[in-house]
Amino acid sequence: MTFPPIFFQKSKKIIPYPTAIETMRHYVDRIYHEQQPECLWFLEHPPLYTAGTSAKDHDLINQQHYPTYYTNRGGQWTYHGPGQRIIYFMMDLRQDHHVFPQRDIHAFVNIIEDWIILALKSFDIHAEKRPDRIGLWVVDPITKKEEKIAALGIKLTRWISWHGIALNVYPNLNDYSGIIPCGLTDYGVTSMEKLGIKCSLDDVDQVLLKQWQHLFQHPLRERQILLDD
Repeated sequence: MTFPPIFFQKSKKIIPYPTAIETMRHYVDRIYHEQQPECLWFLEHPPLYTAGTSAKDHDLINQQHYPTYYTNRGGQWTYHGPGQRIIYFMMDLRQDHHVFPQRDIHAFVNIIEDWIILALKSFDIHAEKRPDRIGLWVVDPITKKEEKIAALGIKLTRWISWHGIALNVYPNLNDYSGIIPCGLTDYGVTSMEKLGIKCSLDDVDQVLLKQWQHLFQHPLRERQILLDD
């Protein structure tokens, strides 16, 4: 059986956060009205902090004076910046994707996490889920402490998803000092670079695209469908 493609776009320019939000908002509406296909958006943001619906004001420190944005996604405070691969998922959970049930946000998030875990495994990074903590976690080989390597926050609007996941490839980890990530004081953050993996975002993207086919039945096809670079 042949499944229709899900399209993806890679933005070469760094995208301002408000631009990304408005672009996703309009695109999600068009998916709902069956005017556009499902889409994944690969991008970077300039340095900034965003608050999810569970964020607490006292977890924002922001000595860097970066822009802050309150969003409608799930989760708490997180950082975005260059060197971080952000993937926004605009997918229709009303549809039967065959790999997760219709209208099942937990199964959808679970398979997204599986996808990132599989990609990181290709770089010899062992990432895991934790039932009591959002995101993906690795054990630092020196300190032996768990640190977050990928943050996740999804929003559903009429069963169309938006927002997504942020994978730390080589961001400036010092910028995380402006927040208490996800409200967790006992855990740090890490990156592929900190774990000794020197690679570009394009290198990571190639692995992600390759591993997609092992989990999803709908193929990914590149298409300029959102913003013009």
